[in-house]
Amino acid sequence: MAFCLPCGSPLEARQLEGRLREICSRCGWVRYVNPVPAAAAIVRLDSGVVLVKRALDPGAGDWCLPAGFQEDDESSEEACVRETLEETGLRVAVRRLHGLYFGKDDPRCRVVLAVYDTEVLGGTLQGGDDALEARVFPLDALPANVAFANHRRVLADLRDAP
Repeated sequence: MAFCLPCGSPLEARQLEGRLREICSRCGWVRYVNPVPAAAAIVRLDSGVVLVKRALDPGAGDWCLPAGFQEDDESSEEACVRETLEETGLRVAVRRLHGLYFGKDDPRCRVVLAVYDTEVLGGTLQGGDDALEARVFPLDALPANVAFANHRRVLADLRDAP
């Protein structure tokens, strides 16, 4: 059972705004469950794209774009730059928004993923933080085990682009 954040009373399921929502029977507070913002980088290097091998679940051992959740005090672009440096050792600059992707296959939460085209400014490619490895893959030779549907869609978009 969930409890109301403001008053601590039990929440009950009721229809509101055309959806079943958890609402406090005492004070009327509504628990909204919203997707979490995340950012990912498309890092092109040596005629390929940089992917990182995940060290942690979900998807430990699978590959993905350098990505992570946006912190409360940063913009989506700042999260992209930070996560890329942490996971790949590369300093990048955001060049443009590639696209927004909604994900529901991460068991921790629903995600709105902002994916950015980036430019490498410096650094040395190496796995770091929660990445076991960082490697460049040609778009026509991507690994089969890509962790998240969003990342597979981005890579398919890149591979199929004219």
